[in-house]
Amino acid sequence: MSFPLYRRPGGVVFLDDDADYLQMLGRVMPANWYVRLLTSPVCCIELFVSETARLESDARRQQDIVNCWREGVPLISGILDYWQQDGSARFGFTQVCVVDYAMPAMSGLQVVGELKGKGWPGARVLLTGRVEEQLAVSALNRGLIERFLPKQSSDLRLRLTDAITTLLDRPLRRQQQLWRATLSRGQRVWLSDAALRAQLVALAERENWIEHVVIGSPFGVLALDSEGRASWLQLEREDKLCEMADMAQSEGWDEPAVQDIRAGRALIDFELKLALGAAHQPQPQPSFALGRKELGLLAALFRLPSWRVLDSAQHHARFLAARQERALPG
Repeated sequence: MSFPLYRRPGGVVFLDDDADYLQMLGRVMPANWYVRLLTSPVCCIELFVSETARLESDARRQQDIVNCWREGVPLISGILDYWQQDGSARFGFTQVCVVDYAMPAMSGLQVVGELKGKGWPGARVLLTGRVEEQLAVSALNRGLIERFLPKQSSDLRLRLTDAITTLLDRPLRRQQQLWRATLSRGQRVWLSDAALRAQLVALAERENWIEHVVIGSPFGVLALDSEGRASWLQLEREDKLCEMADMAQSEGWDEPAVQDIRAGRALIDFELKLALGAAHQPQPQPSFALGRKELGLLAALFRLPSWRVLDSAQHHARFLAARQERALPG
């Protein structure tokens, strides 16, 4: 399994005609999830029909970034512009819908069937009673749902949280394909390295990245943390160090800095200057090895200038804080 090429936080919708049960679920789900509670199957389907259209528009915006890159526009500046222009709208998209099977107006199976038929790309989870489990197995085999869980399980909260966490971490298929087009074959091979993936996952957790894009030109990871601060993780092959050191020397860097680059102790972010313009001044940062030694891959982490950081009203922490009530509609 490769490190996900694209990741952003997504929401969770719970649909159940039992309002008290819904509110209980809302109280026990993790605080860092965007959770919505619905009692009406019709409203749920209408919500996802609307979301599907907006997801299509969002995907076209990302495709435009890649298309412009093919015409010479840097990917980094295109992604940063997309984040700034979008604000926090993309955080409102739902990635997981949890549906109760036994509802009087429309069964949960009918609801998930409608969602699949209307092209909503998120994950569907069915809560069942004992008598519905065989139907749920059939739905799983037909691809209508990704998970089903017995509603009366004593450890339902834990099992449900684990299942949703796994589905929220699942790469978004369309975006994976879109950003994969910017990578070379060799870069895709490196990203499939298990040791490299484990290091990148640990780094993302340490830096509190909630959103990232892996790109191939230049090779690296552009990321946002929950407060909207942007970082660039630059990835370089060891056989490119002499070239980078020569460039640093031609740009007037002192000999110790040039030697640190040549020896693989530091990298310098020349690519950021190309993307961000004259206002950005390249700086060397300590480097570290990524993946298995034979890959010959180095990385360095760069903080982007404050003028490229999202406005405080747009970042994910503020988005969540404004939506923590988890009240039933109407």
